[in-house]
Amino acid sequence: MGNLYDYYAAADDAQALGIFEDGRVDDRFGTVGLKGVDPFALLGAIEAALTGVPEEQVEAAPRFCELLSDPHHEGHWLVSLTDTLRDALALAGSSRLEEAASAWTLTEDGAGHDAELIADFLERLADLARDAGQCGLYCGISL
Repeated sequence: MGNLYDYYAAADDAQALGIFEDGRVDDRFGTVGLKGVDPFALLGAIEAALTGVPEEQVEAAPRFCELLSDPHHEGHWLVSLTDTLRDALALAGSSRLEEAASAWTLTEDGAGHDAELIADFLERLADLARDAGQCGLYCGISL
């Protein structure tokens, strides 16, 4: 059994933590789930592919997978996603998302993953980003 990753939107960190801590991820924008693909391994490369910014620079951004929940709580954590990723996803078309997904599956982290499944996930995450507008995106991680 792999880890579960639930992506959702919230107005700010406090609201995101409230949604996460209450076990409610049925916010007004919905939830996008993915099993077994860690946001740390996937989203830096995807943001880099969509924006042209080097992956190292993406991963150095303060909000890139920033831990917001108690680091000592075993089995459940909440991380933020960058607004740059949100905006890039919201603007990306299907072909661009497919290209990014395919490129990621050729990396060490992406080896063995199905490009079509990753592209489908990115499409759903892009829909969430479009619906979220200026709200932040977050990922709840459950073991």
